[in-house]
Amino acid sequence: MSQSLATVAYLGAAILFILSLGGLSNPETSRRGNLFGMIGMALAVLATVFGPRVDAAGIAWIIAALVVGGGIGLYAARVVKMTQMPELVALMHSLVGLAACLVGFASYVDTSVQFQGAEKIIHEVEIYIGILIGAVTFSGSLIAFGKLNGKIGGKPLLLPARHWLNLVALLVVIWFGREFLNAHDASAGMTALIVMTAIALLFGVHMVMAIGGADMPVVVSMLNSYSGWAAAATGFMLSNDLLIVTGALVGSSGAILSYIMCNAMNRNFISVIAGGFGSGGGTPAKKGDAAEPQGEVVPVSAAETAEMLKDAKSVIIVPGYGMAVAQAQHTVCEITKTLREKGVDVRFAIHPVAGRMPGHMNVLLAEAKVPYDIVMEMDEINEDFPEADVAMVIGANDIVNPSAAEDPESPIAGMPVLEVWKARNSIVMKRSMASGYAGVDNPLFYKENNRMLFGDAKKMLDEVLGALKG
Repeated sequence: MSQSLATVAYLGAAILFILSLGGLSNPETSRRGNLFGMIGMALAVLATVFGPRVDAAGIAWIIAALVVGGGIGLYAARVVKMTQMPELVALMHSLVGLAACLVGFASYVDTSVQFQGAEKIIHEVEIYIGILIGAVTFSGSLIAFGKLNGKIGGKPLLLPARHWLNLVALLVVIWFGREFLNAHDASAGMTALIVMTAIALLFGVHMVMAIGGADMPVVVSMLNSYSGWAAAATGFMLSNDLLIVTGALVGSSGAILSYIMCNAMNRNFISVIAGGFGSGGGTPAKKGDAAEPQGEVVPVSAAETAEMLKDAKSVIIVPGYGMAVAQAQHTVCEITKTLREKGVDVRFAIHPVAGRMPGHMNVLLAEAKVPYDIVMEMDEINEDFPEADVAMVIGANDIVNPSAAEDPESPIAGMPVLEVWKARNSIVMKRSMASGYAGVDNPLFYKENNRMLFGDAKKMLDEVLGALKG
């Protein structure tokens, strides 16, 4: 393939990636967006493999890598559950960061191309920044993976004078950057590069360890942005225009999503990155006995839940991580269909971070073929809870916690939540009284108008569906 044909293929792939992002912005066009993305990636890979920069020996290595990587991807697609998607995304981000680091070191030791003057300085700056971003992305994503799958606790690690430590680390990185650019030989430059990489790896660990569990969805989005910029830096090092464009698309879209999520959670983006929030990493600060939940927990049966739903005129369903764990979305869809046939107005309320990943609940409901027009975002439906007869919460906790609005000492104080307690009646489905991912007690469980339906969400919902149809 000639260089001009490869360039045209890259341009086509870039256009397809942009169309893919546009399609993914709406549930109704998301399948088309995914298709555009897959076609664009296939076109990009083929243009690279058969382009003028790869010889016959290189093609053999690339095909072998594609077989190995593709096999791992297919295996992951088959065995990874939907509830494990957040940590899988974090793990994939770490691989992008690792690739940026390895490409950076390889570009520095590569002597096949000699740069002089300004070109040499620009090339070395690209290497230094690319490895810096890649190292932070790699270590930070691994810590995020550990926090999301429970191997690392959600409590933030708040070191004394942590902001000063970050500032010192930044100054040291800048100083070694100067040493790297002024290095007289590869050995001296490599020493500066290794020291900077070690500092960047430690910074990535410290940055994510200092962020509490409730803010982890923002972290995943933020690391997505970092991985994009790492890919763009890799594109600069390899002089690959498509990699630069693709990395910039991922980096900018990830940054925009992180900003939107921070606004939705009433968080300051810089503050989240700089070291979490709250006290004790998810344990509410006590204000005497007032901080303890007040009231009595009232359990309810599946049959009683079905009666409440049948007698209601307006029902709002709030899906959460528990619904995803139980894989109950299809039963929820059947319950919705049955209620609507009986003349009940049923809608869904989606919090921006429900399920620990943006769009998690939307994907599950779309998979179960819940109509798009009854799936509402938090800002669209929050004012309607006072008019709802029943608000049914399926495996959600932190996103319906009244402490966010009523307790200024709570670690999640100020975070916008779905105000289900304002409905005439609320039903919360949970396995137990355990706190949510943020580790914060939920006063909703003790409200006079609340009922608790304990048990596995799938089993309980099947019983509710049976009672509705019976």
